[in-house]
Amino acid sequence: MKKNLLSLCLSLALTVGAPLAANADTPANVSVAPAISAATLQSLPWQPLQPPVSQEVKLDAVSPQLIQGEIQGAIAAYTLPADRGSLEVTLSSLAKNNSLYAPSVLVLDEHLRPAAYYPSSYFPYQPPGAMSSDRLEGTLKLTPALGQKQIYLLVYTTRQDLAKTTQLTNPAKAYAQGVGNAVPDIPDPIAGHATTGTLKLKVTAEQGTGNVMIGMLQPAPTVAPVVVGSTAPAAVAAPAPAPEKPAEPMLNDTESYFNNGIKQAVKAGDIDKALKLMNEAEKLGSTTARKTFISSVKGKG
Repeated sequence: MKKNLLSLCLSLALTVGAPLAANADTPANVSVAPAISAATLQSLPWQPLQPPVSQEVKLDAVSPQLIQGEIQGAIAAYTLPADRGSLEVTLSSLAKNNSLYAPSVLVLDEHLRPAAYYPSSYFPYQPPGAMSSDRLEGTLKLTPALGQKQIYLLVYTTRQDLAKTTQLTNPAKAYAQGVGNAVPDIPDPIAGHATTGTLKLKVTAEQGTGNVMIGMLQPAPTVAPVVVGSTAPAAVAAPAPAPEKPAEPMLNDTESYFNNGIKQAVKAGDIDKALKLMNEAEKLGSTTARKTFISSVKGKG
């Protein structure tokens, strides 16, 4: 009895002391991403993508290369529009001749500041299917913050991943599983990780939830910019037009209705709905909808 109790206590102690495994469904903290200098980022050949788009790209010896710190090998660098709402990016790395490119992804805001980091663990192995081959695959859900024109997506591999391998599924096993036969007891091939490979990228603009906000949300300017100088010729002064009738102030109940709707939409992760509510409220004369939206996104609402 004492022996069993001692074993149980030891097991619990080891469990409590063990580190928690990272959740593969969420991006890692950008602070643990390999450091890339600003000069290097600015010099990369960024390729623009306009969703919806699907493309396959072969990374080889003539592809752009990046060897800096932990990063080593061919890379893929893309820009994505920041004015299309939420974006869904599915990245696949295809196994070829028992070789795999293990991707990591760094997402940067409009000013090339790291905003989200997806290490290789975010792209787990997927066995072959009827219409797909062995691959590493993951989906990124991103929501660019307001006021940006584009965001950046950098795909690379690391020295640490190059030292690893991935166990594939034997084609005979995959076939047997597909047709419902008994799965043969045969070894699976092992794919080594390489500095080159084949990527498939699919980008869509979507209205989903659970997206990662990219970039800082900035409030609208309260003062209109001052125009200095003019290229138009001077004109004869015309009578000042009659001032427009100011919009009637929004009723308190209506103001509360829109503000509550904005808060609930942000809490549910539906940024697009929150934006629509904010715009509609401002058209009706709301003076607090924008502040409510910004504070809700920042977690203060």
